[in-house]
Amino acid sequence: MDIAENAALVVVDVQQGFEDLDFWGTRNNPGADENIASLIDAWQASGRPVVFVRHDSVGPRSPLRPGQPGNAFKQYVEARRGKGGAEAELLVAKSVNSAFYGSPDLDAWLKGAGISQIAVVGIQTNMCAETTARMGGNLGYDVLFVYDATYTFGLEGPFGWRREAEELAQATAVTLHGGGFARVVTTGEVLDAAG
Repeated sequence: MDIAENAALVVVDVQQGFEDLDFWGTRNNPGADENIASLIDAWQASGRPVVFVRHDSVGPRSPLRPGQPGNAFKQYVEARRGKGGAEAELLVAKSVNSAFYGSPDLDAWLKGAGISQIAVVGIQTNMCAETTARMGGNLGYDVLFVYDATYTFGLEGPFGWRREAEELAQATAVTLHGGGFARVVTTGEVLDAAG
């Protein structure tokens, strides 16, 4: 795997509100936060750009809505912001699933910087991380979806169906990889290639 010298790491919605398990339920992949932190560190050490994406929920009960403590980035992410230099960092705020529908315009920023490869990490695997990866693929980016640097929660669907977090995460990986939206990879593979 080749990681471009200017590949952008897109860190999706790693916010304190996702610690509210009474609201979200049971999560998968307890190692995700450590993997996200190591990828941010590697990107910043190499001078590659990092995009921090924050979800400003419009849901009246969401712990991610602006003005609530849960809207803030998790402490380990906040501590790393600003370490990559102004030219190598972007903050995108959004209120929908895709980071490409946030402000400022992520697609315009990436294209303006000549970036054609992105690595997507963050929360939730099958929601905002997946939607960002799908749109990135549709827009022509070479998308790496770092599976073990994401996590999600179980979910109720139609017809009384319920899927647990790990099932949903695996379904996302199969759809993204099998559908040609992204290459699904691991943190270890990415760190080896980016070094």
